[in-house]
Amino acid sequence: MVSIQHGVLTTGIPSQAELEASPGYPSAEALARGPIVVIECVQDIPCNPCELVCPNSAIHVGEPITNLPVFVAEECDACSQCIPICPGQAIFRVDMTYSENRAAVSFPYEFLPMPVAGDAVQGVNRAGEVVCDAEVLRVQRPKTFDLTAVVTLAVPKELAMVVRSMKRLSQSQ
Repeated sequence: MVSIQHGVLTTGIPSQAELEASPGYPSAEALARGPIVVIECVQDIPCNPCELVCPNSAIHVGEPITNLPVFVAEECDACSQCIPICPGQAIFRVDMTYSENRAAVSFPYEFLPMPVAGDAVQGVNRAGEVVCDAEVLRVQRPKTFDLTAVVTLAVPKELAMVVRSMKRLSQSQ
C-alpha cells in the first residue's frame, strides 16, 4: 500500500511513491527509449478525456469512469494530444533522449503572454518551487488544443521527472 503521509491527500501534491504506483506512470525502460507521455493522475475521479483523445489507444480508463488511467507505453507515439485535454493538468511528455545532458519536458500552459522558443525561464516542480534554469524549445498552440498551449523546455536530465511547469525570469534579471 502506498503511504499518503506526504501525498496528494495531505499536501495536494502527489508523492513519488504515489506517482510510481500509478498505472499511468511509465517505466524507466520506456522513458529511456525516447519521447513518452507521463500521466500523473493518482486520484480516482470521474474523468476520461485522455482516453477519448488518444489516437493510438495508449490510455485506458474503462468502466467505471473513476478508474485511474492505465498507460500502455508501447502504443504511445508522444503526439501530445492528451496533454492539453487533461482538466487536471496531470499529463506531461518527457524525452530523456533530447541530448546528452538535457531532457525535453512538455506540459500544459494557460498563462499570457505566451513564451517563445529560445526564452530563458526557470523550471519549477509540482509545488511551484524553482528547481533549475531552462530554455523554451517550442510552444504548440494548434486549434485542436483549444486554448491550452503545450510548452516544451530543455532541462537538466536529472530533473526531467521533477520539472512540471515554468516561471518567467523577471525583467530585471
